[in-house]
Amino acid sequence: MAFLRSTLATSMVLLAMLSIASATDYYGYGPTPKLENPKPKTDHKFDDKPHPTEPDYYAVPKSKGNDELHLLPTIIGVQGVVLCKSGSNYSPIQGAVARVTCGCEDEQGYETGPTSVLSHVTDSKGYFLATLSFGSKLKITECKAYLETSPLETCKVPTDVNYGISGARLSSYRLLQNNIKLYSVGPFFCTSQPLPNGY
Repeated sequence: MAFLRSTLATSMVLLAMLSIASATDYYGYGPTPKLENPKPKTDHKFDDKPHPTEPDYYAVPKSKGNDELHLLPTIIGVQGVVLCKSGSNYSPIQGAVARVTCGCEDEQGYETGPTSVLSHVTDSKGYFLATLSFGSKLKITECKAYLETSPLETCKVPTDVNYGISGARLSSYRLLQNNIKLYSVGPFFCTSQPLPNGY
């Protein structure tokens, strides 16, 4: 009878240890197995070639010597057409000039004063283009385009059609090569005599 009791007690102890071991594995308290990723088989005839990395064309270059990002200058272009309005007829004005004026702020948010540039003279189709370049530390607040002058004695009075006198705001643009933002304004009109209220 003593033998039966000792066998039964030993069985109970073994059963308790087995249930504890299975509980720790079930609840994740047991030792974690060490898994290794299998290494791919290499074919030596392909390993002789270099493995170049692809360049990141959208990464902003860093300035040398410190970790600050190097900011590029902002370049904008403004294009438009200058026309002569005579009655119900319109004709392009060659040699006219437009002006673009932009307000700027420095790094601390202080106004630096307006920056203005005159366009190249218009071509035979009345087309003009003006370009402005701003340093990387300036923030452009607002830009407007104006009709500046016309070389024609018979058609040299600017009108405010499309804000040629009060200033046409630059709103939407196309992004060209080298991150140049190209805005379009106008067309601007000149007449032979002043119109009421500029229209």
